[in-house]
Amino acid sequence: MENVHDNSTIISEVFTALCASDLRKARFTIKDKYEFQLVTPATRVYSEVELLSVFMRDGFIDRYSPNRQRLMFPGVLRLLSHFMPDLFPFDPHWKLSECHIAYWELMPTIDHRVPVARGGVDAESNWITTSQIRNSAKGAWTLEELGWKEQPPGNLAEWDGLMAAFVDYFDKNPPLAEEPSLKTWRDAVAACETNRAKQPA
Repeated sequence: MENVHDNSTIISEVFTALCASDLRKARFTIKDKYEFQLVTPATRVYSEVELLSVFMRDGFIDRYSPNRQRLMFPGVLRLLSHFMPDLFPFDPHWKLSECHIAYWELMPTIDHRVPVARGGVDAESNWITTSQIRNSAKGAWTLEELGWKEQPPGNLAEWDGLMAAFVDYFDKNPPLAEEPSLKTWRDAVAACETNRAKQPA
């Protein structure tokens, strides 16, 4: 793929052809060098277990962040919203006016290295951990188009997004099991730990 800046040369060629009343050449140039690509938004919904397995694999690191920003285990953020909804609000529709900015900055999510809309596969080999804010900014663009670089994964033994601390707190406070948004993440941890135990050493 050509560099984005070089594509201005292609548009210049097309415009020159139009100015010379050569629509045929203009059309040929666009089709040959800068063809339209239909971008279809992905609508895949991931389970908490699928999400968490990738977050754990990547060590809760935003792998698009130049400084490898640490991200939080989602259950921790939801726990804060559970106890402090006025100070740490969460909105299920992610409205910026009704959702604490920490959810955008520190909540991990899955992105496709190569966007599905651009031919990437929807498989774990193409999944990567990033923050909600970077995921939103990236959209259907490639890393090359944005000038971003993929960062190496983190070490789960060094940073787990406070996942273990969340599990400890949850297990010591049985009433929290009545809160679906928290129990779902506790169950996801248990499932991921079981899956990891089954994997060959």
